[in-house]
Amino acid sequence: MRLTFGDHDVPGMGEVLAEQARRYPGPPAAWQPVQTVYVPADRFDRLTVRSWGEAALDLASGHLRSDDDLEAVLGSLPAGHAADVRARVARKLAREPVEDLRIDFEDGYGTRPAAEEDAHAEAAAEAVAAMHAEGTLPRRWGLRVKSFADGDPARSLRTLDAFLTGVTHRAGTLPGGFRVTFPKVLMEAYLGRFASFLARLEEGLGLAAGTLRFEMQVEAPQTVMFLQRSPDLVPSLDGRLAAAHFGVFDYTAACGLPPGEQRLDHPVCDHAREATRVALAGTGVELSDGSLAASPASGSTEDVHALWRAHAGMVRHSLRHGFHQGWDMHPSHLVSRYAAVYAFHLAARDAYAARVRAWEAGRDADGGVMDEPATIKTLVTALHRATLALGGTEE
Repeated sequence: MRLTFGDHDVPGMGEVLAEQARRYPGPPAAWQPVQTVYVPADRFDRLTVRSWGEAALDLASGHLRSDDDLEAVLGSLPAGHAADVRARVARKLAREPVEDLRIDFEDGYGTRPAAEEDAHAEAAAEAVAAMHAEGTLPRRWGLRVKSFADGDPARSLRTLDAFLTGVTHRAGTLPGGFRVTFPKVLMEAYLGRFASFLARLEEGLGLAAGTLRFEMQVEAPQTVMFLQRSPDLVPSLDGRLAAAHFGVFDYTAACGLPPGEQRLDHPVCDHAREATRVALAGTGVELSDGSLAASPASGSTEDVHALWRAHAGMVRHSLRHGFHQGWDMHPSHLVSRYAAVYAFHLAARDAYAARVRAWEAGRDADGGVMDEPATIKTLVTALHRATLALGGTEE
């Protein structure tokens, strides 16, 4: 073989590749919850998760009694899928109704006298330690603190300090799965200040470096703008930024939409989520969608089904756009959340698996589909996500 150049090394590429690995480590490999339950701190206690599960099970038992009921909510399903989804929802609500819990000290809680918020932080810490001892603490859990944008960052940090100090003192450790949600990030500088406090608090509590991680909420156009112009943001936070959660109501209000248009599937929200995805692509930061602020208008099956249809439609919209997690604000949402997620994954799982097998065998998939390597990666990722969402075992 003839060559024009004998040496094909590219000077400096070692440093470039190392920087690429630092900036873009790839998607998170760990399990990601499909939902986050949001509970105001003054309404939270050690039985909250159990009571949400029981309430959701009661609703499912009363209003999801048949396959026809499920199809009235989700629409027509392939043969056998409705029974499978109903069985999976019932098992999930009985065994693990909440995958991710967030105790809220921000909008859902409001502004309280200092002594009252201190007392609620202590009570929440006591409840979490009790849940840890009982084995009822969700796989992921944490709190949402007040925003720095409200002008009182000291209150935000005091609550976080009191809560974490109380949990670690009572439990003897910080249980795994902790996250803190940092809302209304109007200024990029908030993130660095918050990350620095987490590092100091971590050291003060005797925790391993990197234990305390947070998720930022994308709730304003300003946040989307600085995400797009700050390629060094995620590396600058030393791995502490774990996720970005979209806040539909603050965002749509900030964009001037009328109340009737404050919905997850509005084009304004689609743009914000896509801009966030592009800004954080490849960084390992998880993405989560927002919530539906509604509950059944009454206890009638008609009203419960109407709520479930609306919520399931929003969940499907998020899933189709690659957002596999969202916030739930009422026990009824657990039923429609899990039903929509299970139906979504079951509908495509077998076909995806067949296409991967065809690729591995070196042939086109059924229907003459010629998959590209990038599509195969996407199929494998989708199958892995489906396996975790459908119960965590290969099926």
